[in-house]
Amino acid sequence: MAFKDTKHRSHLNIVSELELAGGNVGASASREQMVYSYDTLKGYMPEALEILIDCMRNPLFLQEEVERQLVLAREEVNELQKNPEKFLHEQLNLVGYSGALANPLIAPEDALARINDKIIQKFYHENFTADRVVLAASGVDHEHLLGYADLLLKDWHKGTPMEKPKSTYVGGDSRHRADSDMTHVALAFEVPGGWLQERDATIMTVIQTLMGGGGSFSSGGPGKGMHSRLYRRVLNKYHLVDSFSAFNNVYDSSGLFGIYLTTPSDFVAKAVDIAVSELIAVATPGEVTEVELQRAKNSTISSVLMNLESRVVVAEDIGRQLLSYGCRKPIDYFLQCMEEITLDDVATFARKMLATQPTMASWGNVDKVPPYEFICKRLQ
Repeated sequence: MAFKDTKHRSHLNIVSELELAGGNVGASASREQMVYSYDTLKGYMPEALEILIDCMRNPLFLQEEVERQLVLAREEVNELQKNPEKFLHEQLNLVGYSGALANPLIAPEDALARINDKIIQKFYHENFTADRVVLAASGVDHEHLLGYADLLLKDWHKGTPMEKPKSTYVGGDSRHRADSDMTHVALAFEVPGGWLQERDATIMTVIQTLMGGGGSFSSGGPGKGMHSRLYRRVLNKYHLVDSFSAFNNVYDSSGLFGIYLTTPSDFVAKAVDIAVSELIAVATPGEVTEVELQRAKNSTISSVLMNLESRVVVAEDIGRQLLSYGCRKPIDYFLQCMEEITLDDVATFARKMLATQPTMASWGNVDKVPPYEFICKRLQ
C-alpha cells in the first residue's frame, strides 16, 4: 500500500512525478521496522522528500486499492508454500517464540480475509506517529535536508505512548510434509539480547562468516567461501548434502542463529547430526584455530565495508540504528569490536547460545527427520 493514493496525489500522479525525476522508490517490512525509501539524483532532493513524506503521512488506503493488494498478498502466501527456505524461516519464529515475534511476517489466509481499509487505517494511525519515525538520508548536506524536513514534519503529532510488545523465546519443533525428493531443515538457537547486545551481536556475525557454508553448486563461479568450516568439513566431505549454511535472524532484544540444510530424505538424520556436531565444535575450546578466526574477521570486515559503499545501504543503516540504539554508532566502533574478538569469545558465545532450547523446522519428506527430543539430548 506504500506510494499509492494520498490526500494530495493519485497513484498515477506519483508515478508520473517519479518518472520525471528518474526516482526509484521502495518499501519493505520486517518484524520490527518498516522502511519507505526514495533514491534519486541529488538535485531532486526537495521534490523527492516532499513525495516521500506525503506518501508516508497522508495515505488514503482506498478500499478498492486494498482489495487489489490483497489479491497480490494471497499469491505471495501461495508462493511461500513452494519456497521451503522462506517458509522455514517463518516457521522458526512461529514455534520458537511466544508473543510479538511469533506473529507471521507474511499474513496467513485467515488474517487476509479480515483485512479491510478500516483495519489498515487503524494500524497506520497507531504506529505512524512522529515519535516512532526516523528520517535518514545519505549523499546530502544535513542542514539542507533539515531545512526542508522541518517544513514538512514540524506539525506531525506524537502518538499515544504504547507499551512495547513482549516476546519470549521458548524453542520448539515444526514439521511440514510436502511432495519433494529433498528434505529441508532449519535448526536454530536463541541469540540472547539481539542487536542491543552489540558485542555479542558482533561475535555472532563473525561466527556466521566463520561457519559459512553454501550450496553444492556455486552460482557465479567457484571459490566463494570455500575456506569456511561448513564448506571444508561438510560440503566437501558429504556429497549427498545439497546445501549447508549458517544463518541468523536477529531483532532488537533477541534473535536466532543456526544452520539451514538440504539433503535427500535418506540422509537427513545424518545431516542434522552433523549440524549439531558443527555447532558444538564452535563452542568447544581448541576446535577453532586462530587462522580461521582471523580469516572470518577479515572477511566480515570486508563485507561490511563493501555494503557501506552503497548510499542506499548507508541511509537504511542510519535509520535502523537510530530506531534500535537511539544514535548512529561510527563504523570504526564495530570494526574495533570485530578486531578484538578472541577464540575464547567465540567459544563462550556459542556455549551460551547452545544452552538455550533448540528450535527446529523441516519441510518435505519429514519422516526421517530426527525427533526433537534427540536434538535436546545431543546438546546436554
